[in-house]
This record gives sequence, C-alpha cells and structure tokens, in this order.
Amino acid sequence: MATLEFFYDFVSPYSYLASTRVEGLAARTGATLRWRPFLLGGVLKATGNRAPIEVAAKGRHMLTDLERWSRRLGVPLHFPAPFPFASILALRAAFAAEAAGQLVPYTHAVYRAAWADGRDIANPEVLAAVASEAGLDGAALVAAAPQHKDALMKQTQEAIDRGAFGAPACFVGDELFIGNDRLDFVEEALSAASRRA
Repeated sequence: MATLEFFYDFVSPYSYLASTRVEGLAARTGATLRWRPFLLGGVLKATGNRAPIEVAAKGRHMLTDLERWSRRLGVPLHFPAPFPFASILALRAAFAAEAAGQLVPYTHAVYRAAWADGRDIANPEVLAAVASEAGLDGAALVAAAPQHKDALMKQTQEAIDRGAFGAPACFVGDELFIGNDRLDFVEEALSAASRRA
C-alpha cells in the first residue's frame, strides 16, 4: 500500500487548504496517510527560502490566489490577525495529540480556528479551548507541548534532509511535491505506487 506523508505547519494557508483535501485523496488511491507537523520557519531558514508574504509582489498575489482556491474548494479562509502568527506551541501540542491518538481531529480543529474563525492559536488558553471544543483534553495537550520540542525539531530536520523547502510538503516514497497546487501530481504518484504494489 502506498503512503502519503503530509508535512504541514498551521501558519501556512496552503497547508490549510491541502489539509481539507488529503484524506479524500488518500481514500481514492487506497493510500495510507501520515500527518507530519513541522516548523515551516525552520525549513525556510535552513533552505534560504522566504515566505511569500515577505516578498511584496508574491504577498499581493498570494491573497488573490488564496481567494480563488477558497472559492474553488468551498472552504472558508480568512487571514488571521496577526499574520504570520507563532505556530510553535500548536505544533508541539500536535505531537502531544499524536501521542494520544488524536492528531487528525486536533489538526482539523486548529486549522479551522486559525483560518476559518480567525482565532489566535498562539495563545495557550485559546489553543486549549479550541482542542477542548473538538472533544479533546485541550489543557492536557497544551501542558504537554513543551515535552515535544525535540520531536518537532527532529521531524522538521527530516523534512529538510529529504529536500523540503516549503509547505505543504508531500512525499510519496522519495518523491517530493511542494504546495497545495501539486496534489493532482501527488494523486497520480499514489495511484502509480498502488498499481506497482
């Protein structure tokens, strides 16, 4: 069975959009889906890349592009204030959610809070409330977040070592695909891998 590894950061709007699509994509191709939070800022720094919002022309285009994707996918998307926001607490808490077998519902809840509802997920109290509203033990996840500092760094470094330079970063085996707009190629790669299996 083919595996899709989905590396994402909550601060990335394109990762948010992709997060609404990857489960359906995996189901259509019979693939296993691995959700893999990583620190986009660490990836950008290690690779000398810059976020689109840091380049004036790219930033302006990104706003238009995201509106187009939001309409096409029927997914609410509203830029949170402030942006960019600090996602490190939410990412570390994601590892706590994974340890509790709750990574997927946690991820969806945090993405909705940040990108659909404009909530400040960098705030520990808000993050705990978001997780709790999704039926998780938000206070426990936030409290456990600091224990997962090294795990987040290790997973981020793994993505860098494998060639990632942005988010979302999708791997099908050793093949890398960067961006929400590359998911059609991801699906083709998964289908081909499934046929070979």
